[in-house]
Amino acid sequence: MRKNLLNLTVMAITGLSTFVFQSWAADKPVELGFTDTPMLPSGKWHVHDPNRPVPPVVTPGATFSAAARPPADAIVLFSGHDLSGWNCEKGPVKWKAQDGYMEVAPHSGDIETKQQFGDFQLHLEWAEPAQVQGSSQGRGNSGVFLQGLYEVQVLDSYKSPTYPDGQCGAIYGQSPPLVNACRKPGAWQTYDIIFEAPRFGPDHQLIRPASVTVIQNGVLLHHKQAILGPTGHKILASYKKDTPDRGPIRLQDHGNPVRYRNIWIRNIGEEEKP
Repeated sequence: MRKNLLNLTVMAITGLSTFVFQSWAADKPVELGFTDTPMLPSGKWHVHDPNRPVPPVVTPGATFSAAARPPADAIVLFSGHDLSGWNCEKGPVKWKAQDGYMEVAPHSGDIETKQQFGDFQLHLEWAEPAQVQGSSQGRGNSGVFLQGLYEVQVLDSYKSPTYPDGQCGAIYGQSPPLVNACRKPGAWQTYDIIFEAPRFGPDHQLIRPASVTVIQNGVLLHHKQAILGPTGHKILASYKKDTPDRGPIRLQDHGNPVRYRNIWIRNIGEEEKP
């Protein structure tokens, strides 16, 4: 039916291109990316470039580590009921904690752990709203900010297009995931993340950028992927002299009721050099 047809349209705005996705059902265009943003270091793509290759879809296996017990040395950040270990940028934490999960209270603010971390292994489980609303970046948007700075995108990218460096599993605004491993809306999904913090010298000059390995639902999305700097929208990320080397885990309130559960973290150190 015509109301379900989707039409990709290019609109020229003051000489610059913004790509939009026209939904006849919604009867209004949805941005699919930008070409008036800075170029990434490769020189091939703009930040949030809609022309960037779309990661192929890979259906996850039937089983994954949902609700698995944390390792013995893990720090449990959310066990299913207690949010006392979290702060909110806008005041008291208003996210709901019930039935073993927490849910974003839209427009109440991001929350972050009271503890700070350097290098770590992080596990968390999340679910998109079962009732689909919106499209592109407006569909089930949230995010996991490592050290409160570097975002691994949470988004409903199940049969829902958006710009590749903003889709689910992307290092937002920098690196698309290798594949799209999303489950259907409403299903529980997992992130397992290995993060190495940036290293700075005596004058806080950057010696080594942060890097991340991300596995979604048992499928590799990034492997030791270098991070250009703290996350931003429509900017080229970079490290500043005051970029910290430790920070909290932050979960984003982007106005959608995304759920989280079974969140734990393990501090890790650098391996002994030969």
